[in-house]
Amino acid sequence: MIYRELLTDPPWREGDLGKRLPPSPHAVSVALPRWKDVIGYEEKDPAVLSRLECGYPRFVIHPSVQHLCASSPFSEGRARLPFPSEKTAHLCADFIRKQTGLPSQVLPHKGVFLVDVEKNAFSALKDFWQHTGGIVSSRLADAALAGKSAHSFSSPAHRSLQKKLAALYGCEAEDVFLVPTGMAAHFLALRAVQARKPHTPTAQLGFPYVDTLKLQQKIGAGAVLLGNLSTIAADLLALIKQNAPAACFCEIPGNPLLGSADLREISPLLKSRGIPLVADDVVATPFNVDLSPYADLVVTSLTKYIAGSCDVMGGALVCNPRSPFRNEFRAILSSLYEPLLYEEDAAILDERADSFEERMKTHNENGLFIAERLRSHPAVERVWFPKWEFCDAYESVRRPGGGWGSVVTFLPKNASEASPRIYDCLPLAKGPSLGSFFTLACPFTLLAHYTELDWAESCGVSRYLIRLSVGIETPETLWQKIEHALSSSLSAE
Repeated sequence: MIYRELLTDPPWREGDLGKRLPPSPHAVSVALPRWKDVIGYEEKDPAVLSRLECGYPRFVIHPSVQHLCASSPFSEGRARLPFPSEKTAHLCADFIRKQTGLPSQVLPHKGVFLVDVEKNAFSALKDFWQHTGGIVSSRLADAALAGKSAHSFSSPAHRSLQKKLAALYGCEAEDVFLVPTGMAAHFLALRAVQARKPHTPTAQLGFPYVDTLKLQQKIGAGAVLLGNLSTIAADLLALIKQNAPAACFCEIPGNPLLGSADLREISPLLKSRGIPLVADDVVATPFNVDLSPYADLVVTSLTKYIAGSCDVMGGALVCNPRSPFRNEFRAILSSLYEPLLYEEDAAILDERADSFEERMKTHNENGLFIAERLRSHPAVERVWFPKWEFCDAYESVRRPGGGWGSVVTFLPKNASEASPRIYDCLPLAKGPSLGSFFTLACPFTLLAHYTELDWAESCGVSRYLIRLSVGIETPETLWQKIEHALSSSLSAE
């Protein structure tokens, strides 16, 4: 695996602010080593933003993408972002007109399509880019800038990757739809369920990753959040009786609280009423869970554990062959789907997929090791981990020999004071994303919900949470680093 130094000497100090994680021009994470750096990033402090070499590509526009936009002349007072297809660009332009009433232009440029808007419509343009994930990757942007105007989205690597994913999910390669990001998989699923029931809101089961809900609320027909997993079946039944949703979305397990809705209870309620279930397995991965008895569509981010290197983007939607909606969804998807995962990204993902299962074994072992150590530490108030959060629901879909993944969320004691101190002292890579071979820490709620912290806390998601995506380091060495930071909290009392 490349970037081995991140296992032993990660950038975590004040002077590392803004460095790429990993040190690649295509990195999808960025070093935010101090609690105040995260706040500065969210509040758009120039002192922080000016240091960023990159960011998560749906949130921070990659330098190559910026250069691609700037390589086409445009008028002062306007802004633009590129999309990999004309169809996606026009979907974005339609969204902007609906949201703002302002016109936008779709301009072909170097093999991609620019959506050009007045600057006061840029927030709507950025919303579409961020929530739908139909983005131009850094590698595609570099190819366009280099004059490679013919971009391949179909190659032997694509077909190989489809076959490898099909083997993981127990389906045919034709059931696997490759897209540029995990959120693009969600968007494709949303469009598919809305094709069945236009203008009908969806439902989100359990507190989700931020853009999963925002996509349904802003780009879809609206969404109802059923966030209490303890009462989810009763709440869902009440919603169905009042106004049946077009589909239900859920994460197994949820991010960041790592609880799972009980699909054994939910699936019969939905199937008997013809309501599809779209399940996200990003945190668990298909190595650990089998959602095929229940989910009709499965969405996943290949950026995370499948890649494992934090330097390539991709996503997939899987049409479950066991679903009663399979033929209907295959027909709908054949009319909606565009293969927009760029060939260079597909080739890297195809190569990384070969080591995925072996890496997941180590991730599972290390995640459990760290979760158990945290759970018994005197500086820790609470730990969230799939083995303990609504464990019966998770166990019902866990594969024989599967584990609980490597995402661990914890809340320190005296969190308002201790969390910033512990985070700052963690000698680990600190930034967004998960699933990389090196451990990543982040104050998840600040990064995902900074403009709605009170709402998040009303859903049981503390602003002082620290989320770990545990890597494949030697677990005892990793624990010593974490314990060092925890001890700083105890010594300060």
